[in-house]
Amino acid sequence: MKKIAFSQIDNLLAAIAATQKLYMPVETAGQYNYGEWTPGTTYNPDVLHTVKSAKSVFFPQSEDLIRFKRDGMNLSISPVAPEDEDFVVFGVHACDVKGFAVLDRVFLYDPVDAYYTSRRKHGTIFSVMCKAPEETCFCGAFGIDATEPGADVDSWIADDALVMRANTEKGEKLLESLGSLLTDCDDTAADQAKAETKEILGKLPLADLNTNGFGKDVDLLTLFNRPEWKELASGCLGCGTCTYVCPTCQCYDVRDYNTGKEIQRFRVWDSCMYSDFTMMAHGTNRPDHTQRFRQRFMHKLKYYPDRYEGVFGCVGCGRCLQKCPISMNIVKVMKKLGGEA
Repeated sequence: MKKIAFSQIDNLLAAIAATQKLYMPVETAGQYNYGEWTPGTTYNPDVLHTVKSAKSVFFPQSEDLIRFKRDGMNLSISPVAPEDEDFVVFGVHACDVKGFAVLDRVFLYDPVDAYYTSRRKHGTIFSVMCKAPEETCFCGAFGIDATEPGADVDSWIADDALVMRANTEKGEKLLESLGSLLTDCDDTAADQAKAETKEILGKLPLADLNTNGFGKDVDLLTLFNRPEWKELASGCLGCGTCTYVCPTCQCYDVRDYNTGKEIQRFRVWDSCMYSDFTMMAHGTNRPDHTQRFRQRFMHKLKYYPDRYEGVFGCVGCGRCLQKCPISMNIVKVMKKLGGEA
């Protein structure tokens, strides 16, 4: 294991950014989101969640795909090549790290998404363990250990130092490139930090939340036809906020934009909560709000685990609990349909 005094973390970030792009939680207008490091950018260890997750680095909210240009009777088509520049994503917590595993199963398997695949190939994930999980956190319900994120490099803030360990070849390469900035250490300080975080996790309001009543071993039609869906959906505004802050949602739309000189085809995040989601000439296959509400949570808790060896499509980050304007979220669905009183 390696370490660096936490007072020197700005030097660490600058050293990483000197050789490749660096993304980290950046403050803008009082909110934190992942953005590119620039000189003077500092890391705030007290920020538990960015508004949007680190997903946005690998699967941007909007990205160009193809450009079309017509010159008389001639049409030129210019595909936008996937990014092939190495970069590091710093400060990712365990829930967001596990969110990549959910996205990987969608984008890295047939049909492979070239844009996402290229970013995953060139990106190195540098996690930092969350020291103070919040009351809205429930990653443990999905078997996630917040103290062992499993990124390319895992790190823990302990004894006024950042203690780090490489888990992959990419992680080892990154730590080696930092050279004399780092010193060797044992895992004593990291173990103490883990124990403190686990103690906090055990006291959180949602520490006992479980996935009983969901997953691949539950009958699909029985869950699908539960009468409680209508009651649960009745208060939902269909605003889609939950889908935009979620680290595992993968839905997108493909659109064309006429600049006056060319047509730009791009993809942009979409939401299954919208009435025009997947709209076609005949209309939409889920015209009713209750159907759209049910689709979102059935996908997280039933359809996804059915398809991917029991893995759930939620990582318990708690962003939807924090951002939903009427406090209707996946936890309420799990409690209502999972049999909890």
